[in-house]
Amino acid sequence: MNPFEEKAKDITKIYKNWKSINVKPYDKETVDPYTRVRMILMNGTEFEAIWNTSRFTRHCANNDVRRGMALIRRGEQQQQKRIASLKPRNESMLEHTIGYEQLAVDLTAILAKREKNGYVKKQLDFALLEDFDHLYRYADLLDFERGIHAEKLVGNYTEIMPGRPTVAEARHPEDDVRFYINNFLSDPITRLNVGIITAAEQQTMNYYLNIANLYESELGRKLYSEIAMIEEQHVTGYGCLADPSVDMFECMVMHEYTECYLYWSCYNDEKDARIKDMWLMHFEEELSHLRFACEMMEKYEGRVWQQLFPEGGAFPELISFVPQKEYVREILKSVRLTGRAESFEEVDTLPDHFRFFSYNRGVQGNVNSLASHMVIEKTIRKYGRDYRYEDKAHPIRALNDRQNDNADIARIKGA
Repeated sequence: MNPFEEKAKDITKIYKNWKSINVKPYDKETVDPYTRVRMILMNGTEFEAIWNTSRFTRHCANNDVRRGMALIRRGEQQQQKRIASLKPRNESMLEHTIGYEQLAVDLTAILAKREKNGYVKKQLDFALLEDFDHLYRYADLLDFERGIHAEKLVGNYTEIMPGRPTVAEARHPEDDVRFYINNFLSDPITRLNVGIITAAEQQTMNYYLNIANLYESELGRKLYSEIAMIEEQHVTGYGCLADPSVDMFECMVMHEYTECYLYWSCYNDEKDARIKDMWLMHFEEELSHLRFACEMMEKYEGRVWQQLFPEGGAFPELISFVPQKEYVREILKSVRLTGRAESFEEVDTLPDHFRFFSYNRGVQGNVNSLASHMVIEKTIRKYGRDYRYEDKAHPIRALNDRQNDNADIARIKGA
């Protein structure tokens, strides 16, 4: 599939009425977990597209260009509202959060497995283990407060057990900054991977920031706030990978191309016939956005899309959601890594006075009072062991004890 070769409607002809936008939600009891995951992915992708044109508008003096951005943005807004309306009212905030973290785990693993740039892959694998741990912490909160086992929500597709403990994830801000990639020297998949994961993590961070103070329990409020801080670190790391030399028109075209790619992936991957039709409709609308963005770039900059896609623009391998259990288990071997400037290093080999240790101690304070640790300890006290969904024993011996939350590994030397 090459979106540049597809016929696209005029952008002014694709707007829909509210009846089309306010669609029937999915049934949380019967929905396939990967349908929920795709919905969360595309909701975040639409937010990213909306913010991108808004940012462009605020830094552009040409009102004709601003009007063009407004035309695209209105369509993106309608798509986002339609996707958001799929979430049912009876799906709790915490249940929906399990979907966010399942997306973070499985999407990151899918992108990392196909990533050809070793440096980008290291960042994906590094953050993967932290999102994996977040899924575990939220799942235990769900079990502790509601008695609901998250394995039903993830459909047994994704294991639930400790990753790099959340208490060990707080790093000095300087150690989340990464080198950037050069778009024109990079594989098309790398460009897509960076844009997709940055948008997904940005949406997750914003979601947690906005709902932390709305959660009904104090423990939950603290857990959302704590994990939101780590998501900010992920957004910094992933965002640094993007090529800073890309101008706003090129950025706009790449955003629209990425949306076309993701909607086409969702359409080909979706099992629910009704939602599959929605992904196709959005793909066709994005073709209009992409064509319009290319026309604007050519009109105002004199550049054509072929200069951005010298390989021709055909979609690379599509994203298909399938269980990533074995890959995650393999990456768990690197659980003791932390950030060191633009690279990664095991905590045991860091200098004794490296900034990670002082920052983590200063910010985290008494680990026993941190929500990410307390939620596991409270679950253990209530049920005699933590909540997990494992196909087999945890591959890391230090994280295999279900009656004790290890808050030292990847944080204290020798743990």
